[in-house]
This record gives sequence, C-alpha cells and structure tokens, in this order.
Amino acid sequence: MAESENIQADLNETDAVKLDMQADIKEVSSCQRHVKVTVAADEVAKYYNREVDDFCEKAIVPGFRVGKAPRKVIEKKFKNEIKDRIKQGLLLDSLAQVNDSEDIVPISEPELDVRSVVVPDEGPFVYEYDIEVRPVFDVPNWKGLKINRPTREFNDADIDNAIEILRNNNGVLVETDEPAKVGDYIVTKLTFSREGKTISSADSETIRIRPTLSFHDGAIEGFDKLMKGVRPGDVRTTKVKLTENTPNKELSGKEIDAEFVISAVKVLELPEVNEDFIYEVGGFESMGDFRDAVLDVLKRQLDHEQRQQARTQIADALTAGANWELPPALLERQSRRELQRAILELRRSGFSEGQIASQINYLRQNSQAQTAKALKEHFILEKIADNENVTDEQIDYDTEIALIAAQSNQSPRRVRSQLEKAGEMDILRNQIIERKVIDLILAEAKFKDVPYEMKSEKDEALDRAAGSDEVETDIPEVTEEEAKEAAREAANEPQMKKD
Repeated sequence: MAESENIQADLNETDAVKLDMQADIKEVSSCQRHVKVTVAADEVAKYYNREVDDFCEKAIVPGFRVGKAPRKVIEKKFKNEIKDRIKQGLLLDSLAQVNDSEDIVPISEPELDVRSVVVPDEGPFVYEYDIEVRPVFDVPNWKGLKINRPTREFNDADIDNAIEILRNNNGVLVETDEPAKVGDYIVTKLTFSREGKTISSADSETIRIRPTLSFHDGAIEGFDKLMKGVRPGDVRTTKVKLTENTPNKELSGKEIDAEFVISAVKVLELPEVNEDFIYEVGGFESMGDFRDAVLDVLKRQLDHEQRQQARTQIADALTAGANWELPPALLERQSRRELQRAILELRRSGFSEGQIASQINYLRQNSQAQTAKALKEHFILEKIADNENVTDEQIDYDTEIALIAAQSNQSPRRVRSQLEKAGEMDILRNQIIERKVIDLILAEAKFKDVPYEMKSEKDEALDRAAGSDEVETDIPEVTEEEAKEAAREAANEPQMKKD
C-alpha cells in the first residue's frame, strides 16, 4: 500500500501524457469501482526505448566511458532498473489519464499492489485495481427550500448567563468536607467491567456532577442522582449501555458495569466579575466593552445554531433520494473527518471546550448514521459547487483560522501550523466550500423564524471510551517546546478579544 500511496501522491505532479490505452471500469457499488487498465504494446515499447536511451547516456559501466557502452550491454546490466522505471512511468501516466476521464471521480488512493504489477517483455501492460469514487447522481433541486430559522433577541439575562459560564471556566477547585451536590466535582477512580472482568479504568478522573455523564461510546443518565451526597471513601455503581460504535466491537450494544470510588469532593470557587477579571480574560478596560464582547460570542453561537439547523434541513431535503451504498471502510475514515470538521466549526463559533466535548461525544455515539448522512451531503454540496463554480480563496483560510485562534488562546500562525501538522487543511477546505454552497442555497431559500432556546449545560463529557482503554484524541499532540511557545503567545493573545 505504501508504494500505491506514493504513486497516487505523484499524480498531481505528473504532466498529462495521452496514452493509447483502455480502461475497463466495472461498478462494484455506488462508491466503488474495479478498474482494469490495458496499455498498448506500442506504448510500452516507447517507454522502454526512452528509458534505455537515458541509461545509455548516463549509466556508468566498467570498461566504457559514460555514454559509450553498447546498448545490449546496458539492456542486460540494468534490466531490472529499466523495468522499474517503465512501470513507475506507465502507472503514473495511465492512472492520471483514468482519473482525468469523466467516467470516474476518485475520492481515495487506488487499492493497488504495485509489487504484483509486471512489465512484460512484449505485449500490452495490464494491471487492475479497486478505487472509491464519488457516486453518479442527478443534483436534487436546491432552490426555494423551506427553512425554519431560530431567532432570538439577546437580553441582559442571556449575557449574565454567558458570563456565569465564563466564570465557571475560570474558577478554582477547592476540596470540601460537605456531601456532594449538583455542580460540585468528584475525584474518583473509575472502572468499567463486564462479568467481573475489567474493560477499562482510570486511576483518577475529576468529574463535574451533572444530570448526564457522557463518553465516546455511551452515557450515564441520572448521574446527578447517582452522586448526590457522596463523600470521600464512598463507592457508587451503575450500568452503562455501550453504543454500536464502541472501539471494542465485541461489546457493541452491550451493557457493562461502572464503578466510582470517590477520593475527594471539590467545590468551584468562582472569581468575582470585576476590573481584574475582565482584563485577565480579554484585556478589557470597561465593563461595557466586556459585555459587548460576550454578546458578540452569543450572536456567533446563534449564527452557528442557525447554520447547523439550516444545514440539517438542507441535508434532509437533498439526501432524501440518495440511497447509495457507502463502503464501510469509507464510512470509518470519514467518521473521524466529520468529528474534526465539527470541532473546527464549534471552535470558530466560540463554544467552550466543555460544550465541544459534550457535542463530540454525542456525535461519536451516533457516528455511523451521522457519517453516512454527512458523506452523502458532502457529495451533493461538492457537485453543486462544481456546477456553480464555487471555489476557495486564501482570504477564506485566513478568516477561518483567525476565528479559531480568537477562541483557542493561540495565534493564527500557531493554529495554521497545528492544522497543517495534523493534515487538516483539506478538512478546512471542505468546510469553506460547503459553507459557501450552504450560503448559496440559503440565498434562494424561504425562511420561517422560530424561537431559539438557549441550551443549558446538562452534560459532563469525558474524553474517553468506556468500552476500551485505547485513547483517541482529536487534538494533535505538540512537543514540550511547542507548548511553551504557545503559552508565551497566549500571554499576548487573550481568549476574548475586543474589537
């Protein structure tokens, strides 16, 4: 597969060469094709002569000056090297020609065992491979869709609630001897087991007591009631039903035991909202500027909710007739990309890390159905973009990165570096294109305003799976030096910025 990926990576750098060849493309499923490529013998001979001529000109052969060795000697001595170069050239040029045809739009690297491909001594060059492609479909009518749009005029109470969340994010945990109540924190040893056998565990987790405790692959409802009144030394047990998407496939859909051994109870001491606080969180010098900035975040979150609800309604309408069969491997790969896209969207819209973690756990628990719908939606939006000549520009990337940086306590340069390091710039590109197409659809839509209800934080989210000790994080790891540099930048780049 490594050689196959190298071949595919080189395609973008290969000048188009029109070959005398045939590509027999068979539909395996809506998104899968089996391709048999046959390059004419005359073409193979051309590539052979070109490579031999090159070796004759440059090869070093003992007993001969460079460029003076007989052709027969070169052909015999460098037979394998010549064939390797012929194979590489023929594969690159023929794959590029297939990809450029209107018969196939690849969405992944070809599944091609390069080592099994043989250049014949005579006759045509033949090889076969499987590839995932964009399905063929007619674009559904996207003009004049009826969309419910949540709206709200934010008032002082809404701003006060948002400031309370900000205070919580900047509070300090202090141990208490009092029994735990809703909103307090427990420090606990956490163990998940089935039939007495430990599945996963954590020696120490700090968890806020809220109505629901969610994981990547499940949730505990009534967590606040389970933990009501606990003290250090107490033990609480309950059941957790895992989702179908748990990393441990043997436990998909099954119920496991959860045990909490409480080692401490902590309360959150909140900072006073004064001049020192507003300067620390954003460099504000007046309470008016601070509240205006909080209002701006609320408006961005409302804009995010409007877009998400509109997108959901658009997806429902556009994918209603999209009964394509999606390969499991494609869904599995796309699932992580969908999570990464959601994280980028939430961060640019000013949501807290706790709110993001809760939403991401929900998406993980429903990943297969969500991913299938999102992938179909992506194909349709991408085709609309092609038809309407929707493209991405540098200013789009600068804007997106600036919005993410403003909420992540980092500089735009640091955010861009992390995205590039994690290989997520193509995800950002898709996000930009899809947003532009959504805007195009919304410009033609008919709206009905409906009330927007502010969402309360009812979930506590843990970044772990109950059914597995394998930790999968959506945040790229950074080195110690990078962390120090980010901290230095953070000191000069406050999280909430005033205009």
